[in-house]
Amino acid sequence: MADTIKHRGPDDSGFVQLDFTTNGQQQQFALAHRRLSIIDLTGGHQPISNETGRIHIVFNGEIYNYQTLRNTLEDCGHIFASGSDTETILHAYEEYGVDCVQVLRGMFAFAIWDEDRQQLFLARDRFGKKPLYYSIQQDVLLFASEAKAIVAATGTIPAVNLQAIPDYLLYRYVPQPSTLFQGVQKLPSGSYALWQDQQLHVSTYYTPPDAQARNAGSEANVIGEFSEKLEEAVRVRMVSDVPFGAFLSGGIDSSVVVALMSRYSQQPVKTFSVGFAESEYSELRYAKTIARQFSCQHHELQVSADELIKHLPELIAFRDAPVAEPSDIPIYLLAKEARKTVKMVLTGEGSDEILGGYPKHVYERMVPMYQKIPGWFRQYVLTASIAALPYRFRRVKTAFENFELTDWQERMPRWFGALNRQQCAELLTPEILDSAGFAATTVTRCSENTENSGLRNILYFDQCSWLPDNLLERGDRMTMAASLEARMPFMDHQLAAFASSLPDHYRVRQMQTKWLLRKAATGLIPKEILQRPKVGFRVPVNLWFRYGMKDYLYETLTGSHAQAKHYYRPEVLQRYLDEHTQGKQNHEKLLWALLNLELWHRHYAGETGQ
Repeated sequence: MADTIKHRGPDDSGFVQLDFTTNGQQQQFALAHRRLSIIDLTGGHQPISNETGRIHIVFNGEIYNYQTLRNTLEDCGHIFASGSDTETILHAYEEYGVDCVQVLRGMFAFAIWDEDRQQLFLARDRFGKKPLYYSIQQDVLLFASEAKAIVAATGTIPAVNLQAIPDYLLYRYVPQPSTLFQGVQKLPSGSYALWQDQQLHVSTYYTPPDAQARNAGSEANVIGEFSEKLEEAVRVRMVSDVPFGAFLSGGIDSSVVVALMSRYSQQPVKTFSVGFAESEYSELRYAKTIARQFSCQHHELQVSADELIKHLPELIAFRDAPVAEPSDIPIYLLAKEARKTVKMVLTGEGSDEILGGYPKHVYERMVPMYQKIPGWFRQYVLTASIAALPYRFRRVKTAFENFELTDWQERMPRWFGALNRQQCAELLTPEILDSAGFAATTVTRCSENTENSGLRNILYFDQCSWLPDNLLERGDRMTMAASLEARMPFMDHQLAAFASSLPDHYRVRQMQTKWLLRKAATGLIPKEILQRPKVGFRVPVNLWFRYGMKDYLYETLTGSHAQAKHYYRPEVLQRYLDEHTQGKQNHEKLLWALLNLELWHRHYAGETGQ
C-alpha cells in the first residue's frame, strides 16, 4: 500500500503493526506512512507515538497553528519529543479527544490508533484539501490517501460502481462519499470516523459557513479587516524548512498571493506559470507583469495538444478517477517543473468559491428574474434564439439552458456538469439507468436554509461539492504526483467564515465578481490585472477536439476497443460527436468527460471485464 503512493512521500517511510484482543478474538492493526518532509526534516518520522507508546498517528498535511497549539498543550503538561506538527495533533487528541479537529487550522487527513480504547480515529480537514479513502471488506477496514493503495491491498480491482455513472455525467466528477470503485468511499470533507468492534461511524464536525449576513459596518473597515486576514493566511502558510514558491496564473487570485508573499520573503519569490500556443487561452504575459513588479524568480512552461494526449492516461492513474478538467495536465506539468527547485508552493485556489468569482455566481442571481418571464416567450423566442447563437457563445448558451432548470438543486451541478438529468437519461442506455437506480439519484448537496439567496446557495454547493470532489482533489493529486505540496491561503476556514458573514454585495456586486478582493487588491497589484475579465485556467480542448484530436476522439469513444460505449445509446453519442466536430455546438465538457471515463476503464475496469 505504501509503495503505491510513494510519489506522495519520497523522503521517508514508516510502519507499525500491533496485535491485540477484542472480545476474546485476536485482532491486528497496521499503519504505513510515506513522508514528504516540509517541517522538522530530521524529527518528523512517522508513525509517531505518544509518551506511553499507546497512541499512534499517521498524518498527511500541514497544521499552520501548530506552534501556538503546542504552547497550549505544553502548559497542560504534554511532553513533546519532536518539533513536528504531526505530534501536535497527537497530543491535541489526548487533550480534547475527537474534538481536537476543532482546534486545528490547516489541511489534514490523519489516522490515530488508540490502543487503550481499541479505537481508530480518522479525520479529514474542513474543506477536504487532503484526501482519505476507505473500504470495509469482510470486517476489515482499509484506508489510504489514494484509492490505488486500497486496490493494492486487496490484490483485485473492484467492480465499477454503476450508480456513480449518471452522477459523473451530471457533475463531471463523482460526489462524495462515492467513487467509481464499488465498495470504496471517500471520507467526506469536514468529517471524522470512528472504527471500533468492526463498525465504522462517520460524523460531520464542520459544514461550510453559511451564516446569515451581519451588520458589516463601513466598507473601509470590512476591506481592511479582510486584507489583514488574507495577509495573515498567506504569512502562516510560508512556514517551511524547505524552499518554496508560488503558482502564478496572471489572474487576480495568484497575483495577490505573490504580492503578499513578497512582503515576508527575504529572497525573491519563485513563481511558476504555464501557458498555451493559442494566445487567447494563455495568460503568460499577465503573469510576467506580476513577476516583474515583485522581482520574482520566474519560470514559464508552454503546453501543446500532443502533451495532453501523452499525459492523460498517466494522470488518470494518479487520480484513480477520470480527469475532470483538461487543466489538470498543465498543472501536473507545472508541478513537475516547480519540483526541480522547490518542495512546496502557494496557490490562489479557493478564492472563487469563497468570494464569488465565476460567471455562474452572477448568472445565478438572475434566475428568479428570468423565470418570471412568461413560459411561452421563453420557449418559442428566447430558447430558439439562444440555440441559434454561433458556436463561440458557449457561456451564454449554458447560462440560458440552466435558467430553464426550475429545480435549483439540479441547477447547481449543471453550471459545471456535462449534462442535465433529461440529457443524461437520453444518452445512457435503459440497462445502465436501471442498474444505477437513476430515478433515486441524489442530485446535489445543498443548503437546507431555504431562505438563503441564490448566491449563498451556489457558494455553499461549491464549498460542499465542487471544491472537495473536483478542484481540491485536482490540486492535491496533480501536485503530489510530482511530490510537491500545495498550500491555499484562500481556503483558510477563518477567512472563509469572515467572507460568509458579509452581505452578498461584498462578494458579487452587479456584474462584478469578487468585489471585496478587488477592493483589497487596489494599489497592491496593477490595474490591468484587477480590471481584466476572468479567463480561468482553461485549456483550448474545444479546438483540439475539432482538429488535432478529432480522429483520436472518435476512435477512442466508438472504436472496437472502446470499453464504456455500452453505457450509451450509439445514435445519441454519435450526434454529440458530430455536432461538436462540425462546429454546430460546443460539447467539449461532455466529450472530455466521456473520453476520460473511457480511459479510466482501460486503466482499471478493463481487467475486471466490466
